[in-house]
This record gives sequence, structure tokens and C-alpha cells, in this order.
Amino acid sequence: MSTDASNASATGTSTRLYSPDLAPTKKEGRNWSGYSVFTLWANDVHSLGNYAFALGLFALGLGVWDILAAFLLASVFLFGLLSLSGYMGSKTGVPFPVMSRIAFGVRGAQLPAMIRGGVAIAWFGIQTYLAATVLSALLKALIPPLAALEETSVLGLSLLGWVSFLGLWVIQVLIVSFGMDAIRKYVELAAPAVLITMLGLAVWMFTKADMSIAMDAGNAFTGADRWVHILEAAALWVVIYGTFVLNFCDFTRSAKSNRSINIGNLVGIPVNMLFFAGIVVVLSGAQFKLDGKVVTSASDIVQTIPNTFLLVLASLALIVLTVAVNLMANFVAPVYTLVNLFPRKLNFRRAGVVSASIGLVILPWNLYNNPVVVNYFLGGLGALLGPVFGIVMADYWLIRKTRVNVPHLYTEHPEATYAYCKGINPRAIGAFVPASAVAVIIALVPTFKSISGFSWFIGALLAAVLFVVLPGRPTCPAEDVDGEDIAVPSV
Repeated sequence: MSTDASNASATGTSTRLYSPDLAPTKKEGRNWSGYSVFTLWANDVHSLGNYAFALGLFALGLGVWDILAAFLLASVFLFGLLSLSGYMGSKTGVPFPVMSRIAFGVRGAQLPAMIRGGVAIAWFGIQTYLAATVLSALLKALIPPLAALEETSVLGLSLLGWVSFLGLWVIQVLIVSFGMDAIRKYVELAAPAVLITMLGLAVWMFTKADMSIAMDAGNAFTGADRWVHILEAAALWVVIYGTFVLNFCDFTRSAKSNRSINIGNLVGIPVNMLFFAGIVVVLSGAQFKLDGKVVTSASDIVQTIPNTFLLVLASLALIVLTVAVNLMANFVAPVYTLVNLFPRKLNFRRAGVVSASIGLVILPWNLYNNPVVVNYFLGGLGALLGPVFGIVMADYWLIRKTRVNVPHLYTEHPEATYAYCKGINPRAIGAFVPASAVAVIIALVPTFKSISGFSWFIGALLAAVLFVVLPGRPTCPAEDVDGEDIAVPSV
């Protein structure tokens, strides 16, 4: 038996539920400050995918003030959700797969963890591919003969694409191999560069357009229809963050205090998102004024920069940004999911390699270039995240009122708080199945297209209500029991 297994047995924890990577973090020594939380959002909000989404709103008919209003509404709502989710991680010190054991049971928690991890692995590959396209364009600009490598394709990707993709893949695996602290340091360094670059790009475009922008693309919505589209845009933005809202505790378990989380969220969500929206309206409005075209990607604008030195800096900033987003949003979640599945065989580093390898072998460029796969497979999985969030939040805040027996999250004893029925809470499954079915139908069936953007909210609310009203109310612990006795130092 390994040393870790012996320690787990000695404290009454199960080796199938406990490992140093899944253990709660000691309260003393946690090192994620308010700035750390802010830089997490400073990177993630300004991702290439988010710019593509936000710039697309201008093309769809939302004007400058509409886009700003949508992001203001979304940011206020997200701030509330992330504050609730972040508190859970700060208080218990456990990652999302373990947090899910409270509502779903020590075995049933595998279900939400695998859903979250599956979505993240697919997007890890896709985001790496998007960054690789920027790197390939940069390499061709610097070394024109490399363009010849695009004439040969292997498994749907050019040789130059393979070189760029594998290079970025290796870099991300190396960073993750050093653990969460390396990720924290990377995003803290990347954030200022990203913010300065995007601000500089917006100023350059604004100047190029003679210090003014088009307020809409000529097809602006009016009346009630305008507000429906503003609300839908805000809802879709929240849905984009449905994944992060769910496993935010993976990061806040290392936060110095709940105050640090709230400060980081305040600057990183409402303030930073309005800054992001401001950049979006300048880029889209300036480009439309210049040539009547609606830009669909920040990278498209970057590639028009006439100065080679500035082009290199901007392209590198986009690459650094995409890697940061991938590490936070699409690497950490599947790593913890895999460790939770195989705690005796995988640690954070080995799980990172496995996760990245899956993200490679699924050939993500083929997924991204197939709208059916992206819309139905990833859209369907994403719709499942709302019900999971609703159940976890209802259980923690409404039923248990934040009282958690942390050591019981790591034991298989049949009388433990989260043992339920052979480790599975039938009540959670009973709420999850119908709520998920409704959310997926609304998200994917064309008949419900008019409300498809609200599928996450509908699924979350329905699951929460079902969980509260279904029979079999769980026995709540009489008092909180922290996990300091089985905790490990925060890294």
C-alpha cells in the first residue's frame, strides 16, 4: 500500500475517494488573492471564442448600446452566481468533483463531474486549434516559405497546422505538469499583456476610423424585439460561463479569503466585462464604418496590422491569451474529473497528460468545422450543466444552508452523511433526468429556437425546484465539520 493510501486509511477516508489532489486545502497558506481571481477573468473574458460571439451580436442587429446593456445585465447576474459558487470552494476547500458528492452522493458525483470534464476536453482541443491557426498565420508572415507546408494535409489538418497545434499542446501540458500554482502564475503574467494588447487594438481601430464608429450595422432591432434580443444575448453570455460557474470552486479552494473572491469577481466580472464590451463595440463599429463589413474575429483585425513588429506582438498576445483560457476553463476540470475517477492511479500531472491526449486524438479541428457536431453534441452536453448547477446550489444553500461534513465526503461508510443509497442520491438523479431532458430539448429542437438561449436557466431552475420538492429530503449535518484533519497544503 502506498503512503497516500496508508494515510487515507488512518484517517478513516476511502482510498477510492481520497487522494492528495482531491483532499481539501488547508486554510492556512492558501495563496489565490483578489488579483489572482481578477486575472482569471481578465484572461477568460477576452478569449477568441468570446470575441467571436460578441462581435457576432453586431452582425445580428444589436447596436452599440444594446451590446453594452446585454453585457451589463449578464455581468451582474454572473457576479451573483460566481459569488455563491466561489464561497462553496473557499469554505470547504474541495474541488468540484468532491463538491458534487454533497448533493449526488460519493458515487453519484461521477455523473456531473464527467459531464463537466467531457465538455472541457472537447473545448480544450478546439481552443488549442484556434490558437494554432493564429500561430500558423504568424509563422507564415515571418517565414513565407512555410506556406508550402499547408499544401499537404494529414487527418484534416495541414502540416503547418500540425506543427503549430503540437507546439501549443506541449506547452500547455508542461505548464499543467507543475500544478495549480503554475497555472495561477501564468494567468497572472498573461492578464496585463492581454488587456493592454486588446486596448491598443481598439485604440488603433478607433484612430483608423477617424475617431468615430458606426452605432449599428444598419439592421438594428427596435421596440420590444430589441429588448428580447438584448435579454437573449445576456442569457447566452451567462450560458457560455455555465461551465465556469459550475467548477469555480476548483480555483476558490485556494483563495486566501471569501473577501478576496468577491473583490476579484467585482473587478473581473462587471468592470472587466464592460471593458470587454467596450472593445467589442469599437472593433465592430470601426470596421463597419471603414468598409461596411462586420468583423467576426479579433484575429482577423490583428492580421491587418501593417507593422510587422506590432503584428507579432498582437498575435503572440492572442496565443498567450488562448493558452491561459484553456488552462483555466478546459484543463483543470477534466484533470480533477480523471483524478476523481482513478484516485489511486492518477495524480494532477498524469491526469493532465491523459486529458490533453484525449483532446488531441478527437481531432478537434474536425469537430470545430462540423456545425452539427458543435451544435448538437457540445450544445447538448452544455445544456446538461444547468440542471447540475441547480441541484448543487439548491442542496447547498437551500437545504443544507452551507453546513457540510467535509470528512464524510471521503468515506464509504454506509452511515455517513453522503452515502445515500450505495453512494448515489436517488433524489438528485430524480431531479436531474427530467430537468436535463427539458433543457436538451429546448436547446436543440428547432421548435423551441425562440427560447433556446434560455435552456441553461430553465434546466437549472427546474432541477432546483424538483430537488427541493421531491420526497427523500437528505439528513442535514447538525453542524459544520471542516476538513483540516485530512487537508493538504494549498499549491
